[in-house]
Amino acid sequence: MPTRLDRLVYRSVAVMPTGHLAPLAELLGEAQRNNERAGLTGALAVHDGRFLQVVEGDPGLLDQLHLRLERDRRHRDIDMLDRRPIERRAFDGWSMASARITPSLAPELDLLMAETSPSPDRIVGLMLESVAEG
Repeated sequence: MPTRLDRLVYRSVAVMPTGHLAPLAELLGEAQRNNERAGLTGALAVHDGRFLQVVEGDPGLLDQLHLRLERDRRHRDIDMLDRRPIERRAFDGWSMASARITPSLAPELDLLMAETSPSPDRIVGLMLESVAEG
């Protein structure tokens, strides 16, 4: 019997410096190691002092991740935008891809982040585009 998969999409405000490569590389490396161990996949974007993340995997493991995110002092104002069951992973093969927000994708991301309830499907699509371009 196949295991159920969920997808979690959230945004938050970075408390850590996001203009320097070293802290971001450390954060991404930590996420990759933890997600690899837990069987989670997804993508993380940092843009204009905010984090945007899509994570896919076992619902119980996503619950645990959610609790860790709430305690993580590297960000604040966590806004869970979506949590739903999915048929298949969009980020299969990436324990945590670094979604590079290029100048061509930045205006759309800015518009999405300004919305009170941005489209989770469009966020996932944008993250996939950024991973493909990166």
